[in-house]
Order: sequence, then C-alpha cells, then structure tokens
Amino acid sequence: MENYKIPTETRIGHVHLKVSDLERSIAFYRDLLGFEITTMYGDQAAFLSAGGYHHHIGLNTWHSKGSGPAPRSGVGLYHTAIVYPERRNLAEIFDRLRKAGYPLTGASDHGVSEALYLNDPDGNGVELYWDRPQKLLPSKADGSLEMYTIPLDLQSLRAELKE
Repeated sequence: MENYKIPTETRIGHVHLKVSDLERSIAFYRDLLGFEITTMYGDQAAFLSAGGYHHHIGLNTWHSKGSGPAPRSGVGLYHTAIVYPERRNLAEIFDRLRKAGYPLTGASDHGVSEALYLNDPDGNGVELYWDRPQKLLPSKADGSLEMYTIPLDLQSLRAELKE
C-alpha cells in the first residue's frame, strides 16, 4: 500500500455528543462555556458554535435520552479539546468556572500548551487549552519537540486577568 499523508490543512470540524438531557447540556456548553446555538432540531438536538461557524459542537438525545453518565472505563471519546486563541482567554474561562463553582478534574502544563480539564454533565471529558506560540515550544537536545505533563500554575494563569 502506498504511503499516504493527510493534507496539512486538514482539521477536525466538530464533535457530536450523545447526551442524556439536552437542556442540561445546553446550559453547560452555552451558558457556562459561552458557545452560541446556531440551530435546534426540535427538542432532540442542538448545534453550537464559536464565532458564527455552522457548528463546533452537536448535542443529541437520539439514542441516549435519560441514560446514565458516560463510563470512565472502556472505549469511547476521551475528551473534547477546545482551543482558546490566547492565554488570557484561558484565564477568563478559568475565572468563570471558578466563580460558578464548576469542578475541574485537572490542570496541566504540557510544555506545548496549558490545559484545564473538566467533565460535562454527562461525564464526557472536556479539555480547555491554549497552545504556546511556536517560538516558545520546548525542545529536546536533538531538536525534537518535548512534551510533558506538570501541574499548571493556576496563580500565574489568574494573573493574566490583572494585566
């Protein structure tokens, strides 16, 4: 078989999640995280976006209405990753989550990015992060990219809001 590489400009378009309670999920993704509803399919599905795109997140109850939370063990989606354009934007959503009393499941500095982790109301993992600029990416002695996981300095992140 011929060696194939996906085009460089390829990107992930959206994530579509099965949820147990549509209104509860809308409250999380719209009211807490700030996505906007672009369209609804009756009371069974909602499509949400950032900045007017047709949708970044789809939510539906077609096969999951009233179901229990997503199992922690087993196959499936690990998390949905939402990238913010600047570190200050990550600080703003962190402040919003903190003020709402919404629990984090983790906060990590990966060298290439800084991330907050939480679960949506159905137990689906959500990563909120920003990527460091290319010129600030850590590298190994051989020049390859160095990624790691250390605790995120949340005090430093919060300081972004004071500048």
